[in-house]
Amino acid sequence: MKRNNDIYIKALSLAIPMMIQNGITNAVGLIDNLMVGSLGTERMTAVSIVGQLIFVFNLALFGGLSGPGIYGAQYFGQGNEEGVRNIFRLKLWISILVVFIGICTFSLFGDNLINLYLQGEAADIDTVLTLNTAREYLMIMIIGLFPFALTQVLSGSLRETGESIKPMIAGMGSVVTDIVFNYLLIFGKFGCPKMGVKGAAVATVIARVVELGILVIWTKKEINKHSFLKGVFKKLIVPFELSKKVIINGLPIFLNEFLWAGGLAFMTQNYSTRGLSIVAGCNIANTLCNLLNVVFIAMGNAVGIIVGQMLGASDYERAKKDSVKLMKFTGILCAGLTVVLICVAKYFPLLYSTTDEVRQIGTRFIILTALFFPIQGYLNALYFTLRSGGKTIITFLFDSIYTWLIPVPVSLVLCRYTGISIYIIFILIQSADILKVIIGYFLIKKGIWITNLVEEAT
Repeated sequence: MKRNNDIYIKALSLAIPMMIQNGITNAVGLIDNLMVGSLGTERMTAVSIVGQLIFVFNLALFGGLSGPGIYGAQYFGQGNEEGVRNIFRLKLWISILVVFIGICTFSLFGDNLINLYLQGEAADIDTVLTLNTAREYLMIMIIGLFPFALTQVLSGSLRETGESIKPMIAGMGSVVTDIVFNYLLIFGKFGCPKMGVKGAAVATVIARVVELGILVIWTKKEINKHSFLKGVFKKLIVPFELSKKVIINGLPIFLNEFLWAGGLAFMTQNYSTRGLSIVAGCNIANTLCNLLNVVFIAMGNAVGIIVGQMLGASDYERAKKDSVKLMKFTGILCAGLTVVLICVAKYFPLLYSTTDEVRQIGTRFIILTALFFPIQGYLNALYFTLRSGGKTIITFLFDSIYTWLIPVPVSLVLCRYTGISIYIIFILIQSADILKVIIGYFLIKKGIWITNLVEEAT
């Protein structure tokens, strides 16, 4: 019995700091949303649209760093410090490339991307004002992409070596900074300029810089504890064979995260053809649901790290048994979140200065999203388990290819060419994930994902 409890305690010890960090970050997003929402529906919708675009960038970055992260966790489990160090260097190069592509894309094609979400009609929403506001917000937000990327490189490597507290504290510092500067710059308090939505973007950029600064300074002071960072910048060249192996294995993860995020953005765009009120209502629902989905996101990361370390130590049977236990445990935790969300669904949209229609849409989407939380939690832990063994082609097929073959075309056809209720469409799309759970569970039990990558990569 104690043996069973140990694995849950270990997972929670890794996941809870991530939950706190991401939860506080999402709480800031909620506060940002409420502050911007007080400026009117157009401004709230503009920020929501840009949020979809930034989401795709974030997932592309996450995907680019996740492949090396698998090796980082396994190298640490193996006790190979130089391996962890080389993986950190490779992450730096990947983050620089992703940021460069992101800035070029948003700078050159920002208006075109925003306009994709402005095709629906809404009697009470000014489309031109929404476009102009979104453009201003996006052009400031891209300044914060680079410090955000560097933070992900450092915090990810720390977590892979078992350190979750520093990233959490840095995230908390970022949150406090963001809240303070949002208040000062959105509303022009204490002599600061009243910048509205642009103030929210500036506050976010400042918060990104503060988060990175805290993490760098604190880590440098405790460099002996994180010895893999010693001399990491003396040379930035990564052994070619290692880079080749990691990139080949990691490329499906990058493509998966990018295509998956693109698929979600595309589905949101399909929903928007039913009216900008749908976009605004979904924004309200997503803001609240994102505050709680940090539980299964953090648990998924923890599962990936723990199982990856077991694989690196060649403890295969334990990895197989414990991964199944942790997937079920995550699903149970998320069932509790469903209850919480349903209880507050009616009251949360009242915090926004918007129309009754938008509030009603927000309430309904909160309830519908909550009902599928247990499935999403189980599925997320399952995904990270498959990925921990480096079976990235499987996760690529399992996740993004599935998304583009089923949910994306189904949402396209149903939203644009039928009169079916948007809520029924949403339920159908979410229900399709049950098939992924069944297939994924079969793959886990078969054990085809179990691989020690670093035995061959050393």
